[in-house]
Amino acid sequence: MNKTPKMQNPREVYGRALVELGKLNPNIVVLEADLGKSTMSCYFEEAFPDRFFEMGIAEANMASFAAGLSLTGKIPFINSFAVFTSGRAYDQIRQAISIPALNVKIVGSSAGLSDFGDGATHQAIEDLAIMRAIPNMTVLAPADSIETKKMVEKMVEYKGPVYLRINRDDMPDLFPPHQEYEIGKAYMYRDGSDAVVFANGIMVWRALAAAQILEEEGISVRVVNVSCLKPVPDKQIRQMADSMKGIVTAEEHTLIGGLADVITYTLRGTGVPIETIGIKDCFGQSASSYDEILEHYGLTARHIADAVMTVLG
Repeated sequence: MNKTPKMQNPREVYGRALVELGKLNPNIVVLEADLGKSTMSCYFEEAFPDRFFEMGIAEANMASFAAGLSLTGKIPFINSFAVFTSGRAYDQIRQAISIPALNVKIVGSSAGLSDFGDGATHQAIEDLAIMRAIPNMTVLAPADSIETKKMVEKMVEYKGPVYLRINRDDMPDLFPPHQEYEIGKAYMYRDGSDAVVFANGIMVWRALAAAQILEEEGISVRVVNVSCLKPVPDKQIRQMADSMKGIVTAEEHTLIGGLADVITYTLRGTGVPIETIGIKDCFGQSASSYDEILEHYGLTARHIADAVMTVLG
């Protein structure tokens, strides 16, 4: 934590990863909903124009079209803002992709509050809950650009529908570059003996910062990245919570249906106190900066540290 990490933009890394994977696998095709210069699918369009489909502002049609492509052996990646891939196309994702468990990859860009300037209509604070509720759907929320790239690589190998949530802003690199990523696993980024913080997305970095703050106060905090929300790494979660005096969850998402629900359900009956950091039952709003809106909703290292202090009494 004392070393300043490298910052990368996960959208940029995602777009370039698609191109590299497209060179290796001719079955990869990409569909876009008129946001290619934001989701960065534009890189794939430039490299493989004959395998790129601009669907316009029509996410529902895009999902149905992708389902058809998958039936021909293609591996479609559909792209839009997370609020639109999970919301506008819900019926088509449920009916045409998830019920038959087709091999379609759904990528929600500008997730959470990261599109801070456009307000509630463009901020996906319930997308993970929506996608987790759909049977046959795998749900991923990476902590940084390195993990994003590794997830995309695994998505190509994985058979079945997958939802990937991507942040709009630069994020610090945390995932070990040489470590293999596996769908269905959680990753411990820091060990500790007093309390454990389960986090994902941008909140992993904030959890590590909170652990540093608390170390200076003599409190030892374990930080675990739960970037796969479905299938839930329940065995690992129970192991990493074992012997802890308190548990905190931290997510850039509504507290309903996301990481808080995953952890509290998995650890039900243990009797260990749990505090949750996330967006309460409300929509987002416009702000002048990403840090400003995260501060407003209590998604900071200080808030996580205070929650740890609360569970430890």
